[in-house]
Amino acid sequence: MKRVLVLALVLLVSTMFFGNFIVTMVTDTGGLGDQSFNDGTWAGVKTAEEELGITAKVVQSYEQADYVPNLSNAAKESKVVIAVGFMMEDALKQVAPQYPNVYFVGIDISETGIPNVKTYTFKEHECAFLAGFLAAAMTETDVLGFIGGIPIPPVQRFEWGYRAGVIMWNDLFNDDVQVLIGYTQSFTDSQKGKTMTEAQYSQGADIVFAAAGLCGLGTFEAAKSAGEGFYAIGVDVDQDHLAPGRILTSAMKGVNMASYYAVKDAYEGFFEGGHENLGLVEGGATLSEMKYTRDIIPAWVLVMLKGLETMAIEGEFVVPDSEAGVEAFLQ
Repeated sequence: MKRVLVLALVLLVSTMFFGNFIVTMVTDTGGLGDQSFNDGTWAGVKTAEEELGITAKVVQSYEQADYVPNLSNAAKESKVVIAVGFMMEDALKQVAPQYPNVYFVGIDISETGIPNVKTYTFKEHECAFLAGFLAAAMTETDVLGFIGGIPIPPVQRFEWGYRAGVIMWNDLFNDDVQVLIGYTQSFTDSQKGKTMTEAQYSQGADIVFAAAGLCGLGTFEAAKSAGEGFYAIGVDVDQDHLAPGRILTSAMKGVNMASYYAVKDAYEGFFEGGHENLGLVEGGATLSEMKYTRDIIPAWVLVMLKGLETMAIEGEFVVPDSEAGVEAFLQ
């Protein structure tokens, strides 16, 4: 009852004094249309817009030099400003203190200590672990691929978790599945993603996990062109529909969940600065439902995946989130 009364008062005050409640999302250089990180975050904002009747806007960043002016300009007209991506962390720390009456949200950004900033990171390694185990179970060549964009911590955690999943498979089944690793040094060059994927296919990989923004669209094109027996793995959101039957699964993190709840809390007057790290336990790191590929995955593999997920949630083992952790995993 108390929360309902507070919410009613907040809505009344907002209508009387603040007018339209504007939320502006500032993208990283990948921008909308990446079918991944930016689009996933924007989906959460749009859900909040439809549910709450707020106004949602988006500002595209074309280069890193755009981050500070884009965040600053957004703050001048918005109640909530969302900074998307690890590479915006310094800009967010610079701009947010200048606008103490604006709520700032950082996606893939660690704790800032700034009162009007709420940040979210994700345990990408946990969903990537499940993807790695699944890929190791499904490979016919015993060679897998991983393609990252720029090797920043969120991307590297995908790599580390993926490799740990393969290590778990090898340990349980006395196998020797290998992983090829490559980085495009870009989140926007889909052709480079395609070329690198084709190179890994030529080196024996038959399943390639792309954690590289728009570059991943090139990986999906390569999987479609390669034909039967070759697969990709999607990232950040459910990308399975982008190449039905050729994307084995997607390693998803809850960027939409984070942006939705941050906006909702701000609108309802419950916004608190701080930081949350979301993983399997919180529902912030999961695999897609595998709508187009579930029928080709043996039932016992799906059962093992669920069992491993449960064991990780219950703390029976810890998925590594560093290179050193991967090297020591199961030793």
